[in-house]
Amino acid sequence: MDFKSDSFMYGLGICIVLFVIAQSIFFLVRAVRRAKALGIETSTVKKTISSSAVFTVAPALAIVATVITLAKALGIVLPWIRLSVIGAIQYEVPAAEAAVEAFGISSGISQEITDPKIFATAAWVMTIGSVLPLVLVPFVLKKIQKGMNKVASKDSRWSDIMSAAAFIGLISAFIGRALAGSGDKFVVGDGAGVMSVTALLSSMLFMFILEKLADKHNINWLKPFAMPFSMILAMILVMILAKVLPSDIATFEWRG
Repeated sequence: MDFKSDSFMYGLGICIVLFVIAQSIFFLVRAVRRAKALGIETSTVKKTISSSAVFTVAPALAIVATVITLAKALGIVLPWIRLSVIGAIQYEVPAAEAAVEAFGISSGISQEITDPKIFATAAWVMTIGSVLPLVLVPFVLKKIQKGMNKVASKDSRWSDIMSAAAFIGLISAFIGRALAGSGDKFVVGDGAGVMSVTALLSSMLFMFILEKLADKHNINWLKPFAMPFSMILAMILVMILAKVLPSDIATFEWRG
């Protein structure tokens, strides 16, 4: 059996998921009890719980997309464990790629990892990188917020500018990979090319269309789903084009 999906890995994953579920139930019960102690109506509590549950579906779709992205290289269990605890596609994918490329594998996570040492390194990098914010937040976040509030108090526009700059910087890394990312010339789809640009542009287009539909027709439930839906639709489109387009066009890469 493949070491990435053997009984030990599945057992580890089940234990972690059960712990996360138990933790969620623990805090849910305490929250309901606290709401009753404060005299909040039962109908309000139920409405809050149901709306919160629905709201989690949108980020869950993005998490599923991340698991699928990582599954080819790392198997299904490790990404399942990672995304069940903490993590997002903005971090997990670059972390795994950096760990794999450190071994001289230029194809990154586009190919299956068969070396246990490389697999273990990727798992440690992804995990330790996610643990660090949990340690830093209690000690650093308050100072950062204080600094941002101080700047924003002088000019409120700076708060929006700093938040937007951080987000744009993060997204730019993915855009750069799609437009100019170099890959292994012997691995189809590893470098920037027709398919990577198609995925980038189509996801942007789908996002624009879904947001416009939500605003125009006042579809509030669609807004939090716009990003995961855009990612999934772009993936589907790329897979279809890879089948219907001539192979010399579908596999064309300028940085492969």
